[in-house]
Amino acid sequence: MRLILVFVLALACVAIVAFAIVRRPQLPPAERGRRLAERTGCFGCHGPGGTRGTNNPGRIDKTVPNFQDDVMMFAKTPEEIHEWISSGATKKRQASLTWREERARGALKMPAWKGRMSEAGMGDLTAYVMAMAGVPEPDDSLAATGLRRAADLGCTGCHGPGGRLARPNPRSWKGYVPSWDGADFPELARDSAEFREWAQQGRCRRFDRNPAARLFLQREDLKMPAFERFLEPGDPAALWAYVRWLRSPAARPMTSPSADGD
Repeated sequence: MRLILVFVLALACVAIVAFAIVRRPQLPPAERGRRLAERTGCFGCHGPGGTRGTNNPGRIDKTVPNFQDDVMMFAKTPEEIHEWISSGATKKRQASLTWREERARGALKMPAWKGRMSEAGMGDLTAYVMAMAGVPEPDDSLAATGLRRAADLGCTGCHGPGGRLARPNPRSWKGYVPSWDGADFPELARDSAEFREWAQQGRCRRFDRNPAARLFLQREDLKMPAFERFLEPGDPAALWAYVRWLRSPAARPMTSPSADGD
C-alpha cells in the first residue's frame, strides 16, 4: 500500500512540474523590453509606452523624443538604438559640439544605462523601441499588406504594434495575449489553416476539442474576436504572410537571449 502511495505521489509531482513547464511564460524580446522600460522609469520621460515624450525646457525641440515618430531621427539602426540606451547617445552625437551644447541646455538628459542594465536587458529594450517605431518593415508586398490589414482590423490593439507584444490577459492560459513572433505562437496556430480558424472564428477546432484549453478560452478576460464578417478577400493569406515574415530572421536584426526577469 505504501509503495502505491509513493508511486501516486511521484506521478502527482511529475504532473505538477510538467504543468508548470507548459504554463511557463515565454515572452518575446519586445515585451520583455516593454516591461523592463516600465520598471526602470523610461516612460516617465518618454510617455506612456514611449508614445508621448514629456516637455523638456531649454531644448529647441522642446520635448523628449517618443519611440514611435521620433526615434528614427536619432538612430537609424538597432546598433544605434542600443548605443543610445547604453551610453546615453551615439558616438557620432557625442562628437558633435552643437549637439553637446543643445543637450546641456535641456532640463532632462538621457541617462547611460551601461553598468546599471544587463546587455540582455538593453537588447530587449532595443527590440521594444524598434517594435514601437515599426521597424523593420517587410519588403514582400503580401506581408506588407498583412501588416496594414492587422492595423485596420485592430489586431495590433491586443497583440501590440506589428503583433510583437504580449500584453497582460488575466485568467488566460499564460496570463498574456500571445505575440505573433513569440515562442507560444506555434502552440496556438500550427499552420495556416489553424491561423485562418483563429482569424475567422476567434478559436480553432483543436482547442475546442480540448476541455482544458476550452476552459481557459472561456475564462480569460480578453477573448479573441471572430473577424469573419470583417475580413476582406485575401486577408487571411496576407495576415499569414506577415506572421511568417515576422517569425523569420529578416524581422529580427537584433535579439537578446534572456532578460532581467519577466
